[in-house]
Amino acid sequence: MIKVQTDDFDIATLYQQLTNNELNPHGYGAIVTFVGKVRDFNQQQQVAAMALEHYPGMTEKSLEEIIVQAKARWPIGEPIIIHRVGELLPGDQIVYIGVASAHRKAAFEACEFLIDYLKIKAPFWKKEQTDSGYQWVDARETDQSAANKWAKQ
Repeated sequence: MIKVQTDDFDIATLYQQLTNNELNPHGYGAIVTFVGKVRDFNQQQQVAAMALEHYPGMTEKSLEEIIVQAKARWPIGEPIIIHRVGELLPGDQIVYIGVASAHRKAAFEACEFLIDYLKIKAPFWKKEQTDSGYQWVDARETDQSAANKWAKQ
């Protein structure tokens, strides 16, 4: 399941969906989730708010392609990716990724792969409000490095 939305999400509800036998009919024994939140700082600056934009249609297609790659690499059920857009405040949830698998290693690796690839391949743009005003957040070298490790495997 993929959703790009302005509304917040409920982690408990999403966890229950991961354990739903329709999405994961094999009774998987490992559930790994990741929740990303808005920080109140970035590069030694206080962040008062963050605006996230995306390219509708293209964003969902990119996320679907990332899921296809993950499912080809690991024996996982149907992952859940929820990503928020719009104006968010420090502490707000931005992204949820949930993965179910028979074993923990596959679930952990697939979840990490999904967030690493989402950060560099999905068309989301972030703009932070700091004391200096709004500024676009550039892609980070660390995000690219994190994704590069999967290309070697």
